[in-house]
Amino acid sequence: MVSFPWRYRLFAATLLSCAVTDSCAARLWARTVPAEKPASGHHGGERQPDRVGSVTNMAALPEEIAVHGGMKTADGVTNTTPGGGLMPRETAPRSQSGVTRDYIAKQTPSTSIVNLMASLPGVVSAKVDPLGMAAGDMMTMRGLTQSQVGFLFEGAPEADPISYGISTATLVDSENLGSLTVSQGSPDIDAPLINAAGGQIAAFEIDPSHKAGGFIEGMGGTHSGNKEFLRLNTGDIGHSGIRGFASFSHTSTNNWRGPGRQERYHVDSKWVKEWGDGNSVKAVFAFTQQFNNGTLAPTLDQWKQYGYNYNLSGQYTPGDVTYYGLSRQNNNMINVILPAHFRLSHELELTTTPYFIKQWGPSDGGENIPVSGGYFGNVPYGTGTSSYEALDLPYQTNNMLSTVLRDPWEQRMGAVNTALKWTHGNNSLTFGWWYSYTSHEERYQFLLLDYAGRKVGGYGYDPIRFANGDILSGDNLNFWQQQNALYLADTLKLLHGKLELSAGFKAVMLQREGTNNVPGASAWKSGGNYFEPLPQFYATYHIDPHNQVYINGTTAFRAPVSTEAYVPDYDPNAGQISAVGNLKPEYTISEEIGYRHFGFWNFSIAAFNLNMTNHNISSSGYIPGSTLVVALPINAGGQTSRGIQGEFGLRPWHHFSPYLSGQYLHSTMDNDFAVS
Repeated sequence: MVSFPWRYRLFAATLLSCAVTDSCAARLWARTVPAEKPASGHHGGERQPDRVGSVTNMAALPEEIAVHGGMKTADGVTNTTPGGGLMPRETAPRSQSGVTRDYIAKQTPSTSIVNLMASLPGVVSAKVDPLGMAAGDMMTMRGLTQSQVGFLFEGAPEADPISYGISTATLVDSENLGSLTVSQGSPDIDAPLINAAGGQIAAFEIDPSHKAGGFIEGMGGTHSGNKEFLRLNTGDIGHSGIRGFASFSHTSTNNWRGPGRQERYHVDSKWVKEWGDGNSVKAVFAFTQQFNNGTLAPTLDQWKQYGYNYNLSGQYTPGDVTYYGLSRQNNNMINVILPAHFRLSHELELTTTPYFIKQWGPSDGGENIPVSGGYFGNVPYGTGTSSYEALDLPYQTNNMLSTVLRDPWEQRMGAVNTALKWTHGNNSLTFGWWYSYTSHEERYQFLLLDYAGRKVGGYGYDPIRFANGDILSGDNLNFWQQQNALYLADTLKLLHGKLELSAGFKAVMLQREGTNNVPGASAWKSGGNYFEPLPQFYATYHIDPHNQVYINGTTAFRAPVSTEAYVPDYDPNAGQISAVGNLKPEYTISEEIGYRHFGFWNFSIAAFNLNMTNHNISSSGYIPGSTLVVALPINAGGQTSRGIQGEFGLRPWHHFSPYLSGQYLHSTMDNDFAVS
């Protein structure tokens, strides 16, 4: 879809006044920095203080005032960040890149989080659809897939904790997205993640404004693409220290290829309470209701032969379960995150992040099932020796019934991540604990269709049942997992803060168990218990306020992917359609060495090496005779990835702020593995 978005903004009188006097005019601000000789090529660019230096040492240096001009519009554009908003200053002792509000606000309002990262080094992304609404955003980072990269939103993990899939469209509207930080090699030691074998992505929402007002935006394009967005800010509520916002958006479009459409309703809300010296409690809420009609995934030969025309049927004919009206994916979500920070004393800080996430379907697809000779679980029905009779129902065609395969899944996760930090002199010690519990239920059902493609209601038809009342199903799944993680990290600053040494250790304990309560399931119950030790080491040296070198060695892991790794799936056409493998968690050992320069021109380069064992590949295939897919987990053995990445960004100069990034990657699979 080629989209020509248009925007309109309407403001209340108070907001319009704020926008004219404070946001849309050029703003000047002063920054106190240590006096120094400008580096060659800076051309009077901004000089930043060394953030790791102590306050005492900074105060002892001569000072000068640097004044800078910039713009700030109502949607957050400032035109002050290097690289057009793609290269904020990073000081972490690892390869790390960022996306700021300055860049996000300039993009199409319907852009996805995955697409916002497409220009960063090591990241390759592809849209499933132009508006980023369909589930299954595709991204790789240093050659590893999106399911191997941890994703945090306001400190909470947002990927499915079992399959590790994520639909970033359900998280937050781009109008409310404040920043993204991408760590290409390793996760934070305190990150509540069990899939971050290939790094970490952290997203943060904008904070509520201190001034009351509102923001409204609209977009329109081809294929009936449209989005409407409204946000209202309370501003500071009296002297309570509380402020908040709430927003609502609606997005819809026709499918870019084939028949069908997509629609999304989304609510964001964030509230902040601040008091004292660095104490704060935040409440982040989000609700999403989204659906889309599916599209077929062609093979390369099918794409070459049919191109855009290879897709679901636009009209129903008896027996044709590729009719688009039978394929509908619903993705609904409730997200509650409560990050808090408390300064207990001059040396003690406590951070805690409780969160609750609920996701549910259903997902629908068409499937023809046998009247007799099929399977209920692993037990045949409609045969002389079966305890289950044939499905003697109307609307038969060649001993087959056309149905909607409905998968009404539901998943809930509750957790808390808490850390206590003690800072004494040049040393900081952090101890933390993360606990999480997840439950998942789903039960495939089959809804009978008449010859016009309409669902047939009534007992025995919706869903299809046997005479004894049992619901025909391929999956009757109950799955749960519980995890505990303890972590300890210590950071020591030496040489007046120029040298930082950090070491940490994390121990993750994970327990899983699942059942598939269909007849003949083998194994009907299975699980796994895992213990993963994860040491980390970082060292960085700040040569001066503009130059930094670092080196690190880290470990990470990803628990086996998908419920199919524990209990098999079944289908009326084929019986058992997935095999349970004895999968072990992926485990990675990574090393990096890098250099950064910050100033008028900004440059970062890093060389990396990653070794992985027990690489879990989660391939997928269509359920026989249907338009729904099933996961097929495989242990592919070892993998080695090596390469170099870099990025360059110029601070705005005469309205010119280019950004350039690149990566060379050499990745090999170190073992042969069987495919099927």
